[in-house]
Amino acid sequence: MKACEDVLWKLPSSRYTQGMKTAISVPDNVFEDADRLAERLAKTRSQLYTEAMVEYLTRHDPDTVTERLNVVLDALPEQEDRFVTETSRSILERVDW
Repeated sequence: MKACEDVLWKLPSSRYTQGMKTAISVPDNVFEDADRLAERLAKTRSQLYTEAMVEYLTRHDPDTVTERLNVVLDALPEQEDRFVTETSRSILERVDW
């Protein structure tokens, strides 16, 4: 969930959002279910809807997920694989140059 936390708003105690405000229409039952869930999770409605959108966007835009994974993998230090190194050396030693 860390990736989501990086893109989620950090809401000050006054509960005003730091992001873009928008108005959306949702069916009454979805709104009521979301409000109950937000209360149960001790989150603001904005936090709940933001997390839901981040999850939806992540699931429906696999290229973004791949790009983010590539950034993480690129940041990792390269470690030598002794098996690959020793096997390669062994093969190269048997090749006639």
